[in-house]
Amino acid sequence: MTPTCAPATAPSAAPAPHQDGDSVIPPHHDPRLTNEDLAPLRKQTWGSYNIFAFWMSDVHSVGGYLTAASLFKLGLTSLQVLFALLSGIVIVQFFCNLVAKPSQMTGTPYPVICRAPFGVLGANIPAIIRGLIAVAWYGIQTYLASSAFLVLALRLAPGLAPYADVAQHGFVGLSTLGWAGFLLLWVLQAMVFWHGMESIRKFIDWAGPAVYVVMIVLALWLVHKAGWQNINLTLGTVKYQGWDAVPVILGAIALVVSYFSGPMLNFGDFSRYGKDFDAVKRGNFWGLPVNFLGFALLTVITTSATLPVFKELITDPVAIVARIDSVTAVVLGALTFMVATIGINIVANFVSPAFDFSNVAPQHISWRTGGMIAAVASIFITPWNLYGNPEVIHYTIDILGACIGPLFGILIADYYLVRRQRVDVDALYTLSPGGRYWYRNGINPVAVWTLIPAALIPMACVVFSSLHGLANYSWFIGMGIALLLYTALSRRRPVAI
Repeated sequence: MTPTCAPATAPSAAPAPHQDGDSVIPPHHDPRLTNEDLAPLRKQTWGSYNIFAFWMSDVHSVGGYLTAASLFKLGLTSLQVLFALLSGIVIVQFFCNLVAKPSQMTGTPYPVICRAPFGVLGANIPAIIRGLIAVAWYGIQTYLASSAFLVLALRLAPGLAPYADVAQHGFVGLSTLGWAGFLLLWVLQAMVFWHGMESIRKFIDWAGPAVYVVMIVLALWLVHKAGWQNINLTLGTVKYQGWDAVPVILGAIALVVSYFSGPMLNFGDFSRYGKDFDAVKRGNFWGLPVNFLGFALLTVITTSATLPVFKELITDPVAIVARIDSVTAVVLGALTFMVATIGINIVANFVSPAFDFSNVAPQHISWRTGGMIAAVASIFITPWNLYGNPEVIHYTIDILGACIGPLFGILIADYYLVRRQRVDVDALYTLSPGGRYWYRNGINPVAVWTLIPAALIPMACVVFSSLHGLANYSWFIGMGIALLLYTALSRRRPVAI
């Protein structure tokens, strides 16, 4: 069925719509539900390359490097790992295309399109959940980027070493030099963000390719030093053969999907800028399976070369750079990984809470204010203490999937299965009790009652040891339950489409 959207235009006798920048704000849209950042876009100009560059920035990070490298140490052959990586990223591509369409068709960000399934006020539930998760990861990614700053500072000024020791000069678990690096990265990210989405687009357009160039140079240098004949693409001992490898491969696929579950959920914040849906799909193809496969191969070649060169296997790219003798190479490498982490942090963990928190009170919280709320909150959670506890990180990733999966399932079920790709754009911005998305006091009880069990069941898989075998699949479990339950309950209580 051809997707349709109700036109966001006022009656002919009404005042003309207010145009602010790229947004269109018809006068009959309730100001308590809109501002210039949440309103439908007047111009959608992003092409395939912009979407491709978005995914390059999202993939090319220290976290992405560590994730890809870790899969090669699961006891599988290299071909099995590559199959898992490709399978996982193709699943991500498929779901990103699904979640991209409603926002691209309407020109609205993720929290606004969530008003259709959750209600015009109930949409604050998924917005706040996604926003809080982004705050935690924003802090962690900023901290990871600051580790590259420490490498750079200590190489250029070894006398600063005492200030990198938290025991000698530290505050709430972070050294003085660590604080300097964290706050520097914090300010740099805020500067890029503050200049708006066009500034972010320009940044990610060059940041992703720049990281690729430096990583290729680093890989070639390591291979030259090691000798190609000494490169072993299987980073660990092969432990699983035949059918015994299937559960491990499935777990690896699930890990890839869970890793991208955050930016996948709020991908509509970016697909809304796409000039057409075909451009978004092309960008997803080149940015996900093609780009991710190239990045994975580059990662394993670089990591495997560390064994013959440094006599130990190093999976952290920042640590690899720190071991290089050349000061120029260290400076270039450290700056590159700082840029890479800034890129993923902005696109995955800055833009999302900016829209999410703005959606809570559009009259008082602009997109910029929402982003700065997230940035300031990321300091107070002391992410270095959070990241320093592997058990906490493990639970965070699994619970991330447990919370995000149901939100994804509800959105997809509502748009594709319940409403058959129809969205009344005007109704997304009205508090009238007669509005299509008013439901009950502005909240859709079906979405809320779906979310509760769909989130609690996968969380139980994380919490209870007897169910730990299912923890890696928390995103799939939550998404599947929400998809089926929301569809079934909505058909029992038909909604106007």
